[in-house]
Amino acid sequence: MKSPVSLCTGVTYDRTSIQRWLDSGNNTCPATMQVLQSKEFVPNRNLQRLIQIWSDSVARRQHDAELAANSVVLPSHDQVKVLVKQLDNNSFSALTKIVRFARESEENREFLARMDGFLNAVFDFMRNAESDIKLIEQVVHILDLMLSKISEKKPLMESNCLSTILVILQRGSSDSQIQSVQLLESLAVDGESKLKIAQKEGLLLELVKSLSKEKDPRLIDASLSCLISIAMPKRVKAKLIQSRTIPELKILLSEPNMTPSIIEKSLKLLETLSSCKEGRVEIWHDTILLQAIVQKVLKASSKATEHAVTILWIVCYLFRDEKALEAVVSGNGMTKILLLIQSNCSPAVRQMSADLLKIFGVNSKPCLSSYDTKTTHIMPF
Repeated sequence: MKSPVSLCTGVTYDRTSIQRWLDSGNNTCPATMQVLQSKEFVPNRNLQRLIQIWSDSVARRQHDAELAANSVVLPSHDQVKVLVKQLDNNSFSALTKIVRFARESEENREFLARMDGFLNAVFDFMRNAESDIKLIEQVVHILDLMLSKISEKKPLMESNCLSTILVILQRGSSDSQIQSVQLLESLAVDGESKLKIAQKEGLLLELVKSLSKEKDPRLIDASLSCLISIAMPKRVKAKLIQSRTIPELKILLSEPNMTPSIIEKSLKLLETLSSCKEGRVEIWHDTILLQAIVQKVLKASSKATEHAVTILWIVCYLFRDEKALEAVVSGNGMTKILLLIQSNCSPAVRQMSADLLKIFGVNSKPCLSSYDTKTTHIMPF
């Protein structure tokens, strides 16, 4: 809660949240369900002051912790070699010191990458960590730091890495979840590895859960990137659809405050899933999703527009689904496409837009009438 305000019922809410509630057409207090006699807000200055005091204290503690961490003497190169040997005994302290050493500089990470047996020691440590979440988080942290230095990813796939990532996604902190998803994306280097990731029981499901709008936006963004990277094989697409990925994407696309990056990646993943029959069928039968896609044309970014138009082109032009056509037209889709074709879009988007206009029947009187009455309401970007 950043900006607390009170309604006439005396209940306090975050300003953004209660404004969204009222803008959705509600005229009641969410807590008491009383009909509001007035929709005016009264700033809750006392609570705002307490929030600020708490926020400042958290910032001070974080700053003090960073100072304390920076004041700790880093181990020397010789000491690091000893610490690596101690990993055989599952030493949490040794691993923590190695993480701190790696985090300090690129030069330190280069030193670890050149050290014989270092990565194998980390892999062995990971196998033995089992379900100790603190140990596992530190392992993922060191692997995330060393990601650019690991040229051969196959040993990681053959280690306990996928099980480790699954545990982190189920029980880890937000930061460690983000690191584990980035690590997973780096492992998806070919069709075999992508299938192996998809076949790991529970892993795809946890990745899809990471798309929940309540999650950290950084985790949502990282999870979308990871899912895009593994989604090309047909069997993986089928598993993603079975894991209810498309409903999660619909929620993300319907949220008004998502970042352009999340919107772009949501549409790109949806475009990938629309290339298989199961994905198209689910999109065809979801009017709300189709209209959410239409709304992203000329809104978030040029990349988002390109992905949105490609999805519409696939379902409406390439496969000519009548229900999808009706949903797009009723969602003001033709007006958007007319505006888009007159914009500075890429040749590919212009061609798909022209194809869509043909299928919409732009020369018919009802369509022209729709165009005349709705263009004034469009606010690109």
